[in-house]
Amino acid sequence: MQIAQNSVVAFHYTLTNDAGEVLDSSEGREPLTYLHGAGNIIPGLEKELEGRAAGDKLTATVEPAEGYGEKQDQLVQEVPRDAFQGVEGIEPGMQFQAQTQGGPLMVTVTQVEGDTVTVDGNHPLAGQTLNFAVEIDSVREASEEEVEHGHVHGEGGHEH
Repeated sequence: MQIAQNSVVAFHYTLTNDAGEVLDSSEGREPLTYLHGAGNIIPGLEKELEGRAAGDKLTATVEPAEGYGEKQDQLVQEVPRDAFQGVEGIEPGMQFQAQTQGGPLMVTVTQVEGDTVTVDGNHPLAGQTLNFAVEIDSVREASEEEVEHGHVHGEGGHEH
């Protein structure tokens, strides 16, 4: 079976940046399982997997626009240290959920200088070209319930 809209796909992957550093991998874990066409993985990778079948191996290069987006400068802000009441020792790399006009947003502390904390609401991989080495493990037709819910159920997926 070929990967198409509403198929359940399980695949192994290694993700590297342009410098060849491994950013993420399924090595030693279960394959990543998703519902094709439901927006469960980044668009650029989903496009590359379309039409493939179990056993296929491929490499895919995904540009920022088809990955986690371009870095948005307006998502980097300086906030007063007292916005983190009850938190001791704020350091770069720490993550917090901020409440914004658009809803909750994960932010990462990038700098602490005196009473000013710089936070970045961009996805950590925003602005980066992503390089995937993929091996497709399995492809099957999704159940009606999976299609209705927009995600995979059972092994490798969501349990209700």
